[in-house]
Amino acid sequence: MLLSSYTTQLVEAGCDEAGRGCLAGPVYAAAVVLPQGFKNELLNDSKKLSEKQRLLLRDVILECALSWAVCSLDNEYIDTYNILNASIEAMQRAVLQLKVRPDLLLVDGNRFKPIEDIPHKCIVKGDATYMSIAAASVLAKTYRDAYMLEIHKQYPEYGWDNNKGYPTAHHIRAYRSYGLTPYHRKTYKLNEQLKFKF
Repeated sequence: MLLSSYTTQLVEAGCDEAGRGCLAGPVYAAAVVLPQGFKNELLNDSKKLSEKQRLLLRDVILECALSWAVCSLDNEYIDTYNILNASIEAMQRAVLQLKVRPDLLLVDGNRFKPIEDIPHKCIVKGDATYMSIAAASVLAKTYRDAYMLEIHKQYPEYGWDNNKGYPTAHHIRAYRSYGLTPYHRKTYKLNEQLKFKF
């Protein structure tokens, strides 16, 4: 059972990203402020949910959240600043778009950089622990998936409608057959392990 909040006395924003481990496409991040005591039995880490469940929960989150925001940074930004910095920057930008200023940020993972004077707490596997982080996980994932479905229409041979840019066998075979697209990350470290030659 996920916890509804870290503290009941502060306005909390959950933050998470999606697409960090992909070979192609942007990284997306979301920040969500849920009402105090918000609970949903289905809500969990987006990776543990089916696509149908994520889309259902997205509607619930968008309707119930006190404030939410989604931000993306493309593969060129990732190549310039690296995926860790891009993920943190995307989360920070999402926070700054919130209409409700949070007193505390709950961030999935173990790395973050201070933003303005808002305190933050990094929580490993936070998307499986706190409702607000899980909600951010769902928004980041669903918005990124929708984007990957759109660019799949330009490059259907890579199977982005299924793999969403992650390094599946299909994606790797397509890369080796067709090469780079403008959406591929040229500096992704896994390329060496997969014997990619960008």
